Amino acid sequence: MTATTTAPPATLTVRTAPGPSNRLRAWATRAPLLPALIFMIVVTQLPFVATVVISFFDWNSLYPKARHFTGVDNYKEVLTDADLRHSVWTTVLLTVTVVLVSLVLGLVLALLLDRRFKGRGVVRTLLIAPFLVVPVAAALLWKHVLYNPEYGLFNGLLHYVGGPQPDWISNTPLLAVEASLIWQWTPFMMLILLAGLQSRDQQQMEAARVDGASDWQIFRYLTLPHLRRYLELGALLGSIYIVQNFDAVFTITSGGLGTANLPYTVYQSFYQAHENGLASAAGVLVVIGSIIIATFALRVVSSLFREEAGRA
Repeated sequence: MTATTTAPPATLTVRTAPGPSNRLRAWATRAPLLPALIFMIVVTQLPFVATVVISFFDWNSLYPKARHFTGVDNYKEVLTDADLRHSVWTTVLLTVTVVLVSLVLGLVLALLLDRRFKGRGVVRTLLIAPFLVVPVAAALLWKHVLYNPEYGLFNGLLHYVGGPQPDWISNTPLLAVEASLIWQWTPFMMLILLAGLQSRDQQQMEAARVDGASDWQIFRYLTLPHLRRYLELGALLGSIYIVQNFDAVFTITSGGLGTANLPYTVYQSFYQAHENGLASAAGVLVVIGSIIIATFALRVVSSLFREEAGRA
């Protein structure tokens, strides 16, 4: 009796007609975004390129035919001129003060709002309101309603208790600008830090309380390390705005009394001195500084997203 072996059935390969390539499919997907991309390039990138080009020229708008190429002389003047160096220092001092004080006050308010109490929603809404005010309107509010030496609220309260009647803007000009910006940016810091507080691991917090940890120990060893990324994000995002702030300086002090920051100096160079090249060079430096800060901010945001994705 002979054994027979059965050959395995042959597999049938069906070849389909080649469809569109992945590259064409990708372009078809991105095509609707092209108009927005072109618009963004025309509105933002081309003016910036033009600003960079102008920054290499000695160009006074009152004498347009006398312009000539000077290389990096405008940048040297920005970095070596005493007034411009002072404006750079004022920008740094203004940014550091506003961001740090806003972070501290925002953290205190966030810790208070993280607790449950009656009317918490109303209080939260009222605390957020300053950040929603238009920057120019906020500066006008502080200049006329609060700081005015004749009818301002601060001097009215001091008069009620028999105190002095100082001219706040003349006596403490930089502090006057900083106070208005702190008032406006503390709610922003509070929102970021409150989101961080509400993302804490509640089981870990309860375990620490069961083990006998005090509120200060929980804040020092659990809450504060957890909020580190949120503190960095608030500081970086706040710095991006304060570095470019123009409204408060222009409205409250008009850049006088040593409060002129770099954006206001750009305005002075361009609209008052008509030095297009010098103003463009200063503007380019402001943009470069903002880009550097924004790069760190994006890294912090991406790390936060990765942490949240890891928890999920």
